[in-house]
Amino acid sequence: MTTHLATPRSLIDLPDEHLLGVTGWRTVSQQNVDVFAEATGDRQWIHTDPERAAAGPFGAPIIHGYLTLALAPVLISEVLVIDEVSMAVNYGLNKVRFPAPAPVGSRLRASVSLRHAQPRGSDVEAVITLTVESDGAPRPVCVADVVVLYR
Repeated sequence: MTTHLATPRSLIDLPDEHLLGVTGWRTVSQQNVDVFAEATGDRQWIHTDPERAAAGPFGAPIIHGYLTLALAPVLISEVLVIDEVSMAVNYGLNKVRFPAPAPVGSRLRASVSLRHAQPRGSDVEAVITLTVESDGAPRPVCVADVVVLYR
């Protein structure tokens, strides 16, 4: 399911809590985790050492929470298409939680909902709730209110 809009202003006409769509599944590999660890300097063994992590608290290496969160722009753009948008800027986050770990190799997908949208000068500020789930897990692995400015 994808929401297709003509302009960013069309977001304002959608009702609050409107489901924009659900993404397809994407697998996060150990290579993805290792590249993220190298880029951020977060090389904690629970993410990057599969052998040690197998004996750790989660029984396997887990995906960085911030790697999951970093997927927000691509996940949102998968379900929200705006024809006449000249830019979309990550403006911030209102709330982020990581309720459950996601093992490396998990398939993740997100439901994406518009919390609300309002004019902000010539831009539209949208607060989008992203709920990322791991295939077969009983709880989401990330829930975030992402603030995006669209022009």
